Amino acid sequence: MSQSSTQPNALQHVAVIMDGNGRWAKERGLPRLEGHKAGAESVRAVCQSCIEKNIPYLTLYAFSSENWKRPRHEIDGLMSLLERFLKTKMPDFKRQGIRLHAIGRLDRLPPKTRKALEDAIEKTKDNNNLNLILSLSYGSREEIVDATRDIAMEVAAGKISIQDVDNELFSQHLYTADFPDPDLLIRTSGELRLSNFLLWQLSYAEIYVTKVFWPDFRQEEFNRAVDEFASRNRRFGKV
Repeated sequence: MSQSSTQPNALQHVAVIMDGNGRWAKERGLPRLEGHKAGAESVRAVCQSCIEKNIPYLTLYAFSSENWKRPRHEIDGLMSLLERFLKTKMPDFKRQGIRLHAIGRLDRLPPKTRKALEDAIEKTKDNNNLNLILSLSYGSREEIVDATRDIAMEVAAGKISIQDVDNELFSQHLYTADFPDPDLLIRTSGELRLSNFLLWQLSYAEIYVTKVFWPDFRQEEFNRAVDEFASRNRRFGKV
């Protein structure tokens, strides 16, 4: 299903690089983990905004493959925060009709964290107001390598031929095969890079960058990004 909408400004899928938690905390003289805790409220606000605007897909870059290089104590703290988030937000997920998904090399997550994630995915599988996709232990280059490896194995096994390999077949082997490509990418904190996030899927996405740190990103900021998206002329290579 990994494809963009055919309508120029139809907004089905928003992807967010949630950046600036550490700097937000530093400005306040707080430990970095406090910034990550504060960012959880922004997740709630953006989910609510998507539901109100009938945007069915929201992908959040929660933990990258490069984040494993961070200090051990910070990684442990982030995993604990994720577990707590999944457990404490379950009533909100049910009330708001949020269905949880996860993409990435999830086998790298600690067993306790992975169990909490799998439980949350199972408990929300019948919700249908919003598909919330968490990118965890995720790196787009790794995703593309994994897809290439899977296709090569299928070719070697005689399941498909080289001639069958095209854009659509490749998309079907990505972690995001069940979701449409993002129409809008939002990056907070003012950084101007993709950071190994959805490189294939963002090919035709509109990009919106704000200097606001993620913990301060609320519905007003989200609405500003959506309004900016609506004002753009999406040509998809056409004149």
